[in-house]
Amino acid sequence: MKAAVGRLGIWTARFDFHPAPAVRDAAAELESLGYGAVWLGENIGREPFLLSSMVLAATQHLVAATGIASIHARDAAATTAAQLTLTEAHPGRFLLGVGVSHAPLVQRRRGVYGPPVTTMRNYLDAMDESATAYRAVRPPHTPLRLLAALGPRMLALAAEHADGAHTYLAPPQHTADARAILGPDAILAAEQAVVLDPAPSSGRELARAHLRRYLSFANYTKHLRRLGFTDDDLTGNGSDRLIDTLVASGDQDTIAERVQEHLTAGADHVCIQVLTADSHSLPTAQWRELAGIAPV
Repeated sequence: MKAAVGRLGIWTARFDFHPAPAVRDAAAELESLGYGAVWLGENIGREPFLLSSMVLAATQHLVAATGIASIHARDAAATTAAQLTLTEAHPGRFLLGVGVSHAPLVQRRRGVYGPPVTTMRNYLDAMDESATAYRAVRPPHTPLRLLAALGPRMLALAAEHADGAHTYLAPPQHTADARAILGPDAILAAEQAVVLDPAPSSGRELARAHLRRYLSFANYTKHLRRLGFTDDDLTGNGSDRLIDTLVASGDQDTIAERVQEHLTAGADHVCIQVLTADSHSLPTAQWRELAGIAPV
């Protein structure tokens, strides 16, 4: 799977805002540009496994990865069945990422948000039990799973009870720490938000608009405090220091440098999330330009 996803992928939530034919065309172009994987989140838009199926059917080699599927959106048996179904239909091309999400989002589903690590551990145990009972045609190999993990305890669980971690809103400093906890063999896929804009001031404004929503989630603010940020960085719309640490803004070379920093710190794969003024349109021009930064 490390070889299949390659070193560079795309993280996007924008497929939600476009009809299925446009999604299929966009996925095919991402594949033609040389990206190894497209990462698809879950909130209140398309169902991520069905969206993954759409992407996989439109491509030949591109990996579809959930980044992430919420464990509060479906029980462990349903997640296991979806994972096994997609992996059997598209061997080596589907990568499951699961996460505990955030209390406000879970409450919006009328769910109960419990202790994250315990909740995830119990869910993974239930997935293992469901896989044993699964009676449909199985994929040729046991599929892999990653955990959305930022804190040391969730990263340790990813090392113990999964095949690696998908990190989000985390700088190369965190990537190095994550690799130390995961060990040398686990998959580490790091999301990196980017603004392809040579003007730092306009890049910061786009980055600030993007990060604003995350500063209301306790999981992220706790994570950022562990990285050394203070109330001064996290209040309002975020300090310049916070913005510059979390979002790579600049030209192609600047973004390539940040991607390489993650890889040097221990990431196997970096999925870039392109930020633009219109948060719904597909950033096709930027995807095309940034395909050139893919490391060998």
